[in-house]
Amino acid sequence: MATPEDRIHSLREELHTHNHQYYVLAAPLITDREYDHLLKELEELEAAHPELTDPNSPTRRVGGEPVEGFETIAHDVPMISLANSYDLEDIRAFDQRSLKLLGSTPYSYVVEPKVDGVAMSLRYEDGVLVRALTRGDGRSGDDITSNIRTISSIPLHLRIDTPPPVLEIRGEVYMNRDGFAKLNDQRESEGHAVFANPRNATAGSLKLLDSREVARRPLDAVWYGLGAMDGIEFETHSGLLEQLTKLGFKTPPSFWTCRDIEEVISALEENEQKRSEYPFEMDGAVVKIDQRHLYEEMGSTAKSPRWAMAYKYEPEQAETLLKDITIQVGRTGVLTPVAELEPVQVSGTTVSRATLHNWEEMERKDIRIGDTVVIEKAGEIIPAVVRVVKEKRPHGAAPLPTPTTCPACGSPVVKREGEVAWRCEHPGCPAKSQSWIRHFVGRRAMDIDHMGEEIVKTLLEEELIATPADLYRLHDSKSQLLEMERMGEKSVENLLQAIEDSKDRELWQLLHGLGIPMVGERTAQQLEDHFADLDELMQADRETLVVIPDIGEKMADAIRDYLAKETTRTLIQELREAGVNLKRKQEPVTATDTPLSGKTVVLTGTLEEMTRNEAKELLRKLGAIVTGSVSKKTDLVVAGPGAGSKRAKAESLGIEIWSEQDLLQALESGTSSEAEQRELF
Repeated sequence: MATPEDRIHSLREELHTHNHQYYVLAAPLITDREYDHLLKELEELEAAHPELTDPNSPTRRVGGEPVEGFETIAHDVPMISLANSYDLEDIRAFDQRSLKLLGSTPYSYVVEPKVDGVAMSLRYEDGVLVRALTRGDGRSGDDITSNIRTISSIPLHLRIDTPPPVLEIRGEVYMNRDGFAKLNDQRESEGHAVFANPRNATAGSLKLLDSREVARRPLDAVWYGLGAMDGIEFETHSGLLEQLTKLGFKTPPSFWTCRDIEEVISALEENEQKRSEYPFEMDGAVVKIDQRHLYEEMGSTAKSPRWAMAYKYEPEQAETLLKDITIQVGRTGVLTPVAELEPVQVSGTTVSRATLHNWEEMERKDIRIGDTVVIEKAGEIIPAVVRVVKEKRPHGAAPLPTPTTCPACGSPVVKREGEVAWRCEHPGCPAKSQSWIRHFVGRRAMDIDHMGEEIVKTLLEEELIATPADLYRLHDSKSQLLEMERMGEKSVENLLQAIEDSKDRELWQLLHGLGIPMVGERTAQQLEDHFADLDELMQADRETLVVIPDIGEKMADAIRDYLAKETTRTLIQELREAGVNLKRKQEPVTATDTPLSGKTVVLTGTLEEMTRNEAKELLRKLGAIVTGSVSKKTDLVVAGPGAGSKRAKAESLGIEIWSEQDLLQALESGTSSEAEQRELF
């Protein structure tokens, strides 16, 4: 019979494997629920046997008690920075210097994307992570091991049978683009200052003294370098990248081996074209000599190695006129200033509006109506005002005054302690109601067709609705709907039918639509996986909620506080009486339920039988992982008419490509009964 120590060891190894499969390989072997059961068992065993505590246990991924500060520790091998340039001629000069230093010695190059993150060094002793240091001043850095352990893609043990006595791995910690956007949305809704870009968000997260808070940040990492070593060698840099992958690390998603400088230039151009495909901000590329045994011979200057150089791409920016500043009132009452711009092309899209976040941000950048401003897309996603061209400022341009009243309802606005945002707290504010209902009817919530912004606004003005529950009483107001502008008999029938159809949405769509603070689409899906119905969720305590991935104590409290409100409970009861589905429609799919379980799928081109969102939801139900970009880890690409670069990349990588009909036929044949097929289609 296995002892508690044996079971603890077995669980730790099993969970380490599942972390690697999920966060590094994007190919999970079990469902989130099954993972949570294993983690909970381990937590209970460790609590019962504190003498078996291990700082590298998977249970420590969620963070530990706050620390008072970080210890500064010297690097065994200094972390020196690279020389960099924006000029290709400098890269050619780098090649000429290398040729001069190495003479007739044969050498080649490796080109890899330059991640715009926070430099980090991990030290493993006998295969176990013992320390994580920031770059600091290059000679010494802060020991943030407790924070680094919370990043699930970082191995706590090297995946090797006979680990070396010492191995230091170096790379960059970053915040992925989607996670950065969601974090800023959350901070803005809570009245906190937003981060300027993913790198700042990453640096700020890693400086937190409470690793439990760090665990809730969407941090990831990519590794590509070495510090101190003992008992292991790597002949080439390209070989190092391949070996790091085998050891359990995420490495650059693309890299090029180049025979000469012309191939390097070509690789730099290819890398820039892939810029939008990377999950991280990429501000350039790094060119390195591939043969590592030449590094010592080439040496370093006082500041940087002679065997590597960084080439930076110019960020795409554009100048345009800031015509006006409007104020948006969100569903939580936060007032957000928005720049109304003369339309301009940036990073391939037309930008006509950009958030200014809050008044403190506007004051810091000294932004005024009538200014000429420089725009770029922060993290290739969010249009942002980078700076003002002050020499073009018109005479008399004045700062936008700090608001005193809500622009929508005229109520006084307040600034809560510790927040930078001004907000309207009037419960009947029409702008808050409009934002809330627009969110509720949105495509990724209750998905009510024919319910556009103008219709929502008119329904509120006519006092036909005030809360989402009122939508389901509109059939009693058909005569009034017919009197509305551009609402004929057919339009009204379509709208009422769309509202009726929405009663049968998934539970997670309702949870997302309710606008629970801090709960986005992914968290709503996780809640659906853990609770059979809304009533069960409403009864859940903090301890039940915090075991769910990505839900910490703060979010758990926000969920409980929202669901405990009398107004929320009244709303849910009204939705129940209206016939809106409050239950999970099917059990979460386990890893072996369907042929697509655990497969990474990319959708591209036009789908004809269903919408892109319907396809994503269908694949999610069948256990697939739907991602936005094609990589070596992609298992399947579903390509409709108009598929372009993603299909071409899939073909070059030898990835299987299906048509939409192939997908539908496979899904139909893969279900076990006619009833299941009707459920899916």
